[in-house]
Amino acid sequence: MSAETQVVAPGPHPQIVILADGTPSKVPEGWAFLKSGDAALTRRVKAAGPHWVVQVTWKRRTISKGLWAPAEAIAKAERMVERQRADPGYQRKLAQGRARRDREQANYVDQFERAVHQFLAFHSAHAELADALAKAIAAHATPVGSGTVARTERIPVERRAEAAVIAWLRHQTTGYDDMRIERVKGARREVRRALAERSRRLLGLYRQGVAVPPEQCPLRKALDASAATPAP
Repeated sequence: MSAETQVVAPGPHPQIVILADGTPSKVPEGWAFLKSGDAALTRRVKAAGPHWVVQVTWKRRTISKGLWAPAEAIAKAERMVERQRADPGYQRKLAQGRARRDREQANYVDQFERAVHQFLAFHSAHAELADALAKAIAAHATPVGSGTVARTERIPVERRAEAAVIAWLRHQTTGYDDMRIERVKGARREVRRALAERSRRLLGLYRQGVAVPPEQCPLRKALDASAATPAP
């Protein structure tokens, strides 16, 4: 089998992979597996020559498990990366990069929280509740790597905020997580649509300033429950 660069899937045995056409193939002699997780090392190995990227599909997402490449190429790349990371200048650059990303993340959390607050648009009588909700939803939706709608750049932040609010309400104020939904195309989408309408009606009460006793307020109960749930 040619050692050309290609994308494969895991096979039934550690040394066997599944090619794009569904054919099982043995990994070339002298190759080793490099797990995903070290982006700099992976980039160097890919740039060095032929390699097989191992990918799996999970919940409509393509996930890289790592890659197969000549053992010598991996070892050489590891030595180069180690030397680079030992350089004081490189460490300073890393620290500066982390500080910059932290600032960008803090700014985005603030921006997203404001967008959530604007979407809620609660009456002044519920201003305190709106503040608490905006903080809770932003804290849940914005962590880097969370995979939530808040992390996408495909839609404006206002739409991200709206989607995040509706998703939070779906999970925190409805029985969605415990529902048994038929495995029929479109069934889950229809359930979500109905629950979204229910959530919008609920928000409408607070936008109108309707008095809701604290002990009967579903939003306050949801906030208390989410605060009591330990972080994963």
